[in-house]
Amino acid sequence: MSYQVESSNVTHNGVMATVRVDRLRMPDGDTAEREVVEHSSAVAIVAIDDDGQVVLVRQYRHAIGNRLLELPAGKLDVEGELHEAAARRELLEEVGLEAAELVELTRFYNSAGWTDEQTTVYLARGLRDGTVPVDFTPKAEEADMDVVRMPLEQAVALAEAGELSDAKTLIGLLMVGSRLRQSSRTKALR
Repeated sequence: MSYQVESSNVTHNGVMATVRVDRLRMPDGDTAEREVVEHSSAVAIVAIDDDGQVVLVRQYRHAIGNRLLELPAGKLDVEGELHEAAARRELLEEVGLEAAELVELTRFYNSAGWTDEQTTVYLARGLRDGTVPVDFTPKAEEADMDVVRMPLEQAVALAEAGELSDAKTLIGLLMVGSRLRQSSRTKALR
């Protein structure tokens, strides 16, 4: 038996998200209500330059009332835009960089218990300065964003030590750190 949606009611339709309440028929025959936040999916970029520096941003996040150190990232908010194109756009808009190589690392649901938002994380290499389009107007948060570069190993160490708290940043940095360790072990065996 499956979970069947008996009814769905949108209770809020906002700028950032839509909230709906679904009434479900459970496999045992009982019914239950579940709130679901519909949110645009997003992309995040682990951008590593030729010197082994990772490019991060520090920006204010209103929901927690604090500035966080994060990967460059953004919503898929351009109609019809593919994930990779969104990653390239966000990398350019947030940190002024273009990447020769962009490799998808993973896709994950941000919090599957209550939202459908999914983030795709990319590894960007072959970085070079880019030209932000003339018609680009940064959002208020982007205008107050600081670009931070640090050795990738230092950023991974911060993630492993619990010094970073943004999920996409933790996932991206820990995945790249794991790949680096695997690569080092493989080279040591040769």
